[in-house]
Amino acid sequence: MKFIDEVKIHAKAGDGGRGCLSFRREKFIPLGGPDGGDGGRGGDILFEVDVALSTLLDLRYKQHLKAQNGAPGMGKNMHGKNGEDLVIKVPPGTLVYDDATGVLLADLTMAGQRLHLLKGGQGGRGNARFLTSTNRAPRHTQPGIPGEVRTLRLQLKLLADVGLVGLPNAGKSTLIASVSAARPKIADYPFTTLVPNLGVVRHGEFRSFVMADIPGLIEGASDGQGLGTRFLRHIERTDLFLHLVDLSGLQEGDPVDNFDKINRELARYNPALSERPMLVVFTKQDITEVREQTHKIRSVFVDRGFRTFAISAVTREGLPELVTAVSRELDRMRQASPLDRVADER
Repeated sequence: MKFIDEVKIHAKAGDGGRGCLSFRREKFIPLGGPDGGDGGRGGDILFEVDVALSTLLDLRYKQHLKAQNGAPGMGKNMHGKNGEDLVIKVPPGTLVYDDATGVLLADLTMAGQRLHLLKGGQGGRGNARFLTSTNRAPRHTQPGIPGEVRTLRLQLKLLADVGLVGLPNAGKSTLIASVSAARPKIADYPFTTLVPNLGVVRHGEFRSFVMADIPGLIEGASDGQGLGTRFLRHIERTDLFLHLVDLSGLQEGDPVDNFDKINRELARYNPALSERPMLVVFTKQDITEVREQTHKIRSVFVDRGFRTFAISAVTREGLPELVTAVSRELDRMRQASPLDRVADER
């Protein structure tokens, strides 16, 4: 399925139905009087969170959405039918902005959560409503009131417990494929991952957490370099970072400097990310040279206060210990002071 995380839609609630101009005309009933009914109310626009969705793809190709109009009133004092509400299904983690003002209208995160956004127009009154003692045959009616209309920008921020960060080709896709049922594209060249991937990591019989694989970051990502800020927002909701460090010859430069560059990009994009808990994971331990370098450089990260893990997604070395540590860290964080999953908007 194509991953779409931002769309613009034009939403309009239904218009109210017009009031009816009618007079009662039946045999043997003189001066029957006005009997025009009111028009029906226009349908509303609502947003509803559907956990079965993971992308805004359905709204990419249907950008003009309109609720049903109210039916006009009829004779014999019959009220027009109310228009049906339009419920727009969105994935959890959807932000709804007013495109004209940029104001955040809602952050939809909970399963089944509903947002009543645009109200349908009220139906117009029929001529029976204007009957008075001095006006026995009113010919005045009201048109229906137009429904509310807005241009909206929807933006998706993935909901995950753990976010994988690191340079391109550091082994993030391989790791999430090894510990979950996610099947991202894996290849031996940078920027293989072009869209975020989510995977559910099962731990024990009844426990699990959600891991997000974010496309590789490079220096300048917060300014739009590489895949830039397009996907950085998807890690704002994660509680814990796993920073993958690749010590093989595929990465240029000093590993510690590369580590610091990525962390600086996270802090520049959103200062709150620099305070997020982080575990350092040395990947590709099935390579002898990498294993030797890990023993030499590990102490640098330990001295900085980071917990470190050495894994090989190919041989599964270290994966059970990493999953257990992540699960316990998440439990500890939630018991101590749960993080607000809705990060401050920039």
